[in-house]
Amino acid sequence: QAQLVESGGDSVQSGGSLRLSCKVSGEIDRYYVMAWFRPLYANEREAVASISRSGQTTYAESVKGRFTISKDSSANILYLQMNKLNNEDTSMYYCAADLRSDTAYNWYEAPRYKLWGQGTQVTVSS
Repeated sequence: QAQLVESGGDSVQSGGSLRLSCKVSGEIDRYYVMAWFRPLYANEREAVASISRSGQTTYAESVKGRFTISKDSSANILYLQMNKLNNEDTSMYYCAADLRSDTAYNWYEAPRYKLWGQGTQVTVSS
């Protein structure tokens, strides 16, 4: 059973940085797209960033220029480098994987991703 395990969440001051990690059991390059999400409403999740198998990245407007998604294919780890954090970034962050290239959904739509981690909490204080 494939698993995603996030880590790296912490409490940080506004303007600070964190790096989140998502350890993938198995080969990370099996997945067409991997992404980071955070809750938006009660049952909605906001896509933060994604990275394709080939390394192409996309970002939500709210994090462009501050966050960087990357992956280490040899270690099977997905990263999210978060800089210039602000209070609005306080959230649980989840990594997600698209195994079947479900193009019925865009990269930022949660139903595209069938495999999810348990989340890691980021808290930003002033």
